[in-house]
Amino acid sequence: MTSLNNMESDMDYLKSMSEDEKVAFLKTLVRLAGVDGAFDDDEIDFIKEVAAVFEVPSKRVDEVKKLSSEEEVLSAVKVIKNRRAALELIKEMCLLANADSDLSDNELMLIGKVGEAMGVELEKIQQISRWVIDRIIWLEQGKIIFEKF
Repeated sequence: MTSLNNMESDMDYLKSMSEDEKVAFLKTLVRLAGVDGAFDDDEIDFIKEVAAVFEVPSKRVDEVKKLSSEEEVLSAVKVIKNRRAALELIKEMCLLANADSDLSDNELMLIGKVGEAMGVELEKIQQISRWVIDRIIWLEQGKIIFEKF
């Protein structure tokens, strides 16, 4: 699985995010992780890692942990007004959806709906998804080339 720490990401957008935006971001990842019917260890670890980076207050962690309905998530992400934060959420969703090497139709649909709710164009979502997949492939090839088994 690709770790958040391994991504070349400029985390400056986090500084401008409100607590509600961070919670919406994390609730979306939790919903995505559960949309295929099961949380696997990689998905749980990924969400914990993002929560730590976001420094979500402990009083809001329980809110993040409970599985929200799709409607709740789509409503919650509308508070994310910063385009960069919206694009980063799509990226993190793509990373999470690919964490278990099994990208489901339900995961794809949710990514599309969340993007649409935040005003992100389908073409941009597809572009981000391709970039994430290409990067995962590139990292796996690097393991083979440099014999990191």
